Amino acid sequence: MSRRNNEKTDPIYRNRLVNMLVNRILRHGKKSLAYRILYNAMMDIKQKTKYNPLFILRQAIRQVTPNVAIKTRRVGGSTYRVPTEMKYTQGKALAIRWLLGASRKRPGRNIASKPSYELMDAARNSGSAIRKREETHKMAEANRAFAHLR
Repeated sequence: MSRRNNEKTDPIYRNRLVNMLVNRILRHGKKSLAYRILYNAMMDIKQKTKYNPLFILRQAIRQVTPNVAIKTRRVGGSTYRVPTEMKYTQGKALAIRWLLGASRKRPGRNIASKPSYELMDAARNSGSAIRKREETHKMAEANRAFAHLR
């Protein structure tokens, strides 16, 4: 039985990506609160940019998704940081985690405006989550000599 068809979509946008985002926002099992936070953020994006918020969300996640990851390997007593290629789904999950982590660290008190600003920044190719992706790519480039240790 395929697990892909079992993935649920959210009630308003009917999108799996939104549901993945809600499940990552989720704290202490309060899913309705997570939905409210994300939907307020999406309304905020729509008011500020005049674009479809799903378009901005997809663009932000596409910009933040890394191509490579750094895995730590222990070979002969020494530890190496080996760059490895990522699957798209794994990179997307990492991008969502980075986006939400960056939005939580943003200053301000309104919980719905933080993810909206972070998503808009990521769609414009700036912000903390984009910086995190750039750091990962730089580290992978620096450790490219150890790529044969995969």
